[in-house]
Amino acid sequence: MYQPYPTGAKMPVTPRPPVPRSVANAVKVMYVGALTNILGIVINVLAVGATARAFEKRFPNLPVSQQHLVAGFIIAGLIDAAVWIVLARLCRSGRNGARITGTVLFGLATLDMIVGVTGAVPDASAARAWAPVIWLVGLVAVVFLWQRSSTAFFKGTPPR
Repeated sequence: MYQPYPTGAKMPVTPRPPVPRSVANAVKVMYVGALTNILGIVINVLAVGATARAFEKRFPNLPVSQQHLVAGFIIAGLIDAAVWIVLARLCRSGRNGARITGTVLFGLATLDMIVGVTGAVPDASAARAWAPVIWLVGLVAVVFLWQRSSTAFFKGTPPR
């Protein structure tokens, strides 16, 4: 007897195209981004005294604890590094949502850098100088993620 819809058969899995060079480069750049954030933690911790003085000068009625600043720098930096690594792995596996999330986070980082450069938030000059380095790494990653070959990979179609 002929069964047009067999119950035990699985749908064939279409293989994902190989990771294109643009995505592989974006993933490498994202790992560099994680390392730049770790280095940023070191810079921020070394400049914590200057940052505390900048806060006290800008907000004299706000008590600033260097221990709290150090803890904040470490926690925020480790979270940032973890986000870079997770997004890199998800992009490598072809998750388009990771590419979009990375792009949105880059947009937010752009706004954060603009606020930081304007001096709206007190910061030590060494830490302020490091922010554009991290931003540039993000820019390079986003450019790689939105190339034509990357888009084909994230859509699951072979590049032309």
